[in-house]
Amino acid sequence: MRSRGFSAKDEPGGIEALLARRLRLLAIPGSARGVVNPIADNPEVLTEAMEHFADHCASCHGNDGVGQTAIGKGMYPKPPDMRLAATQNLTDGELYYIIQNGVRFTGMPAFGVSDNAHDEASWKLVRFIRHLPQLTDVELVRMKDLNPKTPADLKEEEDIKKFLEGNDIEPSNEGHKHH
Repeated sequence: MRSRGFSAKDEPGGIEALLARRLRLLAIPGSARGVVNPIADNPEVLTEAMEHFADHCASCHGNDGVGQTAIGKGMYPKPPDMRLAATQNLTDGELYYIIQNGVRFTGMPAFGVSDNAHDEASWKLVRFIRHLPQLTDVELVRMKDLNPKTPADLKEEEDIKKFLEGNDIEPSNEGHKHH
């Protein structure tokens, strides 16, 4: 008997997590499993995919793919740690299908704009997801610079730049915040 109700703050139990993984696999058509990534694995592709991931995916999944973000922690089910076997053991075709079509009953939306099997951005993201377990500290710092910023973040950066250049800055009505 649940005395707390059904909160998105709760971690799923073992049976619930197993059921969710099974349902995800059932949601992916068998024909998607064997699809091979048409995008070559090279540094340029990885850089482009890293930039895309930082700008579009990291708000839920985190730059490191762990999913421990303010948004990710508030979701149910939580975003998976994409560095772990549960994600890394999926085929490229399965990862691509998830990016393109989303996962029902989760926070993962469908990002595919068409049924085009050669959506390069999604295939490049598959390459980056494969790279997550080897992500370096230098790459994480670079990604932080690529994450979306709020107007308040942009103003704070501009104020710091002006201050460092010796210019006066106008006081803000908002309190100073550290991130």
